[in-house]
Amino acid sequence: MTASSAPVRQSSVRAHNLALVLQTVANRADQPSRAAIATFTGLTRATVSALVDDLIAGGLLVELDPPPRTGAGRPAAGLALSPDGPAGLGLEINVDYLAACVVDLAGTVRHRAVRPTSPAAALHDLGLLAGEVAAAASRDGLTLAGAALAVPGLVTPSGIVRVAPNLGWQDLDAPAVLGAMPGLTGLPISVDNEANLAALGELLSRSDTPTFLYVSGEVGIGAGIVLDGALYRGGRGWSGEIGHVTVYPDGRPCRCGANGCLEQYAGQSQVASDPALAASALGIALSAVVNLLDIGVIVLGGAYAPVFDQLRDGIEAELRLRVLTAGLSPVVLRPAVLGADAAMRGAADTVVREVRENPAAWLAPAS
Repeated sequence: MTASSAPVRQSSVRAHNLALVLQTVANRADQPSRAAIATFTGLTRATVSALVDDLIAGGLLVELDPPPRTGAGRPAAGLALSPDGPAGLGLEINVDYLAACVVDLAGTVRHRAVRPTSPAAALHDLGLLAGEVAAAASRDGLTLAGAALAVPGLVTPSGIVRVAPNLGWQDLDAPAVLGAMPGLTGLPISVDNEANLAALGELLSRSDTPTFLYVSGEVGIGAGIVLDGALYRGGRGWSGEIGHVTVYPDGRPCRCGANGCLEQYAGQSQVASDPALAASALGIALSAVVNLLDIGVIVLGGAYAPVFDQLRDGIEAELRLRVLTAGLSPVVLRPAVLGADAAMRGAADTVVREVRENPAAWLAPAS
């Protein structure tokens, strides 16, 4: 029997329809009624009503009071994502700071915290911060559906940090380490590159821009590549290491072992001391990416976002000079909508998105 001719289990149909109803509510701004959802989805009213009841019982939807009557008939009650349902915990670890936030099912940031740290103390401090934010979420009546960590390094699909040079990590089983921390015990935990998660966070905030390069500037520099609304990870999942693109072949030694890497000219400290040089180096590296991938929008995030105006002219000058198609279609340079919060927001959003896309898995333990 082929996969296409195999029977579809009833549980699979229900899981699909639960996701369809939840996504319909999530993607609309008009708080649709049960009848409206039936119209939008093509499901019967009876089916929609049963699914909505399950989603309400599971804390994923709330039914709102109907609007005042303005004519004949009773107004229908609208539906919205529950602000007190499952939430996502987003964590970010970097060389000199940690960040955490809790995002509810509707995408609202309910808690946010940022703390200074050092590479030697980062994991210990992250455990304390995660516990603090998780406790704050619990006091608000929120239930964490999972946690996601943004790391400045190469991360495998299973969450193993192969190398994070600026943290001194190599082959670290980050999910196992995090899973042993107070406040995170028992939670599903995922780990990804910080620029990838920042790009995903930016994508959700920029629905009008499905293709762009997101560049995150901190002590290190990473990039997230978004093509047609999807994150491009590369053949081994390690794309976006723009910080180690060579801009000056005979230049400064980098901790990666090479010379003249972008990171040595446009990292956070270099931007503060010589923004003109940093902007030029960024422009050189970004021009190479644009020529190779034909990306028309570049978003500057992380530490670059607050100093965007200081970097813009220098970067655009290099783009005009070096991008082959600059005269036909100039590259658009933008600051990140989420600013320095993009990575932790993107991390929390991945957890929330999983619940939205598969509510049946969230409801199953209560069944």
